[in-house]
Amino acid sequence: MSLAPRAVLVHRTTEYEDLLARHGTHGQAEFFLASRGRGIDEVAQRHRRTRRALADVAAAVPLTWRQTRVERADLDRFLFAPEDVVTVVGQDGLVANTAKYLTGQPVIGIDTDPGRNPGVLVRHRAEDAGRLLRAAVLPGSGTDELTMVEAVSDDTQRLLALNEIYLGRSGHQSARYRLGPDSEGAEAEPQASSGVLVGTGTGATGWLRSLWQERGSTLALPGPADPRLVWFVREAWPSPATGTTQVAGTLARGQRLRITVESDRLVVFGDGMEADALELTWGQSVRFGVCDTALRLLV
Repeated sequence: MSLAPRAVLVHRTTEYEDLLARHGTHGQAEFFLASRGRGIDEVAQRHRRTRRALADVAAAVPLTWRQTRVERADLDRFLFAPEDVVTVVGQDGLVANTAKYLTGQPVIGIDTDPGRNPGVLVRHRAEDAGRLLRAAVLPGSGTDELTMVEAVSDDTQRLLALNEIYLGRSGHQSARYRLGPDSEGAEAEPQASSGVLVGTGTGATGWLRSLWQERGSTLALPGPADPRLVWFVREAWPSPATGTTQVAGTLARGQRLRITVESDRLVVFGDGMEADALELTWGQSVRFGVCDTALRLLV
């Protein structure tokens, strides 16, 4: 007997809730902002819109389904199940934060603040949640299969990301490593830089694109569903012991970029979630490539 679908509602604390946690009361938070020439009304209104959207989505879950909620800070401890329908209620970045913990479950992005969010990944409104939830479990439901990037270390640790994966020092100081294609006979270049970014077509609208534009790169950036990655070395430093000839490139499916650590401690994290990072020490290697799992985002 198969289990009924479970609606998993992913959300995060609002700016207003963060202010209350820091200052204790609405009045104290209001005084803090007023002393810096800002008001609390707009923040409180966004909070109410977000909570209203979350309540509307929860009410739209079919009665025969199970449902639960998970806050962004708890994603790394939450166990997603195969029968889950994941509904992200928030901003585009929250979809990316969630994607790395999934294994092919359908995802619905609900925009809590239309007009303020770009809506690239949170494409829908709360009032459409009921229809979307029912559609998500039907055969042939329309989804975009968004390419993800993975990093696998030589001790089998694995990290996924929807936008990009960063390797470097946690404080973004100079990191030492060897970089090159993961193929027999390929030469790895010793480098010193402020880190390496490897990302997808979804990530090519953000951090990767800023590097691409700043550098005037001629690389063709992939689209979100293209099974291809692009990578950039940030601020590579030329010296007698380090080079700068391999500072950007692309990776097709099946190709890998290999980096071997030559610093005391480097971190690897995805989509800005540094709290959930791999830690690598001197001599360890990590390989980057296209992930076999894609994000199934309802259109």
